[in-house]
Amino acid sequence: MNNRKTSYQFSSGLRWTHWIRAIAIFALTATGFYLAYVFVAPGISDEPVLFLNAKMRMWHLVFGFLLIAATIFKIYLFIFDRTSRLERVSFIDFLNPKIWIAQIKYYLFIGKHPKLRGVYNPLQVVAYGSLYFLVILISITGLVLYVHSYHEGLGGFLYDYMRSIEVMMGGLASVREIHHIAMWGILIFVPVHIYMAIFNSIMGKEGSMDSIISGYKFKKPEN
Repeated sequence: MNNRKTSYQFSSGLRWTHWIRAIAIFALTATGFYLAYVFVAPGISDEPVLFLNAKMRMWHLVFGFLLIAATIFKIYLFIFDRTSRLERVSFIDFLNPKIWIAQIKYYLFIGKHPKLRGVYNPLQVVAYGSLYFLVILISITGLVLYVHSYHEGLGGFLYDYMRSIEVMMGGLASVREIHHIAMWGILIFVPVHIYMAIFNSIMGKEGSMDSIISGYKFKKPEN
């Protein structure tokens, strides 16, 4: 008899921002690699219509601003969303040394999963916190690069602010390097995140991977 109960842990806003950011990161990686290292050329034509670099730059900008918008909305949800309270409560678990030890034992197959008050364990808090730091860093450096190419509208509005940040980072060359380093940090995070999501889903048997689609996890009733 299945005596597990459902627990609603991820709001629709959180789930939408998760998948929007996932798609944006994939698209930004593909277009970013092209802009940095041109690995394909359009077919030869007499007509001036094969502006592949311009198309890649356009899509890079589209998904870049989409990533920024989704990240800002996710931060808003984290602070104000009632369902996201469980994410905020995760910091209580993060400050508990016993949960740290129990969680590490669980990942080493020498202990049981600790009982958490929040939705994330301490290692997840560190991983997701690092991800948000990298996303914010790559967004800011991306905007610095953006204002150097687009001087009207939003680019003109942000120009003075981004130039100040550019100076603090050591110049445009340093900004570009930081942008690339942040990208590699995110690319390292992604496969580890997928592996750990599968690991927790199989070991915990709580529907961890399903929850990012449905919003629900399955919990054993307390004795």
